[in-house]
Amino acid sequence: MIPLDIFADPVCPWCLIGKAELDRALESRPSHPFQVAWHPFRLNPQVPPGGIDRIAHLHAKLGDRAEDAFRAVAQRAAALGLVLNPSPIEPDTTDAHRLMHWAGLEGAQTRVMSVLLRAHWQEARDIGDAAELARIAGAAGMDADLVARLLASDADRAEVASRERHARERGIASVPTFIVANSHAVSGAQPASLWQQVIDELAGGPSN
Repeated sequence: MIPLDIFADPVCPWCLIGKAELDRALESRPSHPFQVAWHPFRLNPQVPPGGIDRIAHLHAKLGDRAEDAFRAVAQRAAALGLVLNPSPIEPDTTDAHRLMHWAGLEGAQTRVMSVLLRAHWQEARDIGDAAELARIAGAAGMDADLVARLLASDADRAEVASRERHARERGIASVPTFIVANSHAVSGAQPASLWQQVIDELAGGPSN
């Protein structure tokens, strides 16, 4: 297997789109060689616990470009069959990344990331809320009660922070960022066709 390490944050719209594109490619190449692992990277580390208003945050960050930026995201999502209904809250995603860390121990990372992205971007849920995160864990096949207890503690908070810090030290500055085989970096929401080409090249030719 070839490692495909993905640095992502569920509040990043391009992570939603990038994952949808990657999913299409992997589904079209069921014998793909990738072993996918997700890694923490907070898009907005300055967001306080409890979150802030998403629209206000977007305008503070992008100014007059905010509406155009969201329109571009919505159009790209619609082309993939994704209807956006984002949460009104821009959350602190520290706990979401702790959940992803625990999901990694159970081989459930991709399932959990799928539910996190859907919850934030399509179901208007607050993924900074511990109760929501416990429900998300349960929906992905994890023990919701155990996750709730872990979230109420500081379990693995330092570990997740250390991993994010290491990513930034490696030069990762945006999400999604994909690292293929520990050596080749691919940034941004790439189309499924690019991933299909990568898989085919790794396999020595088209595999479908």
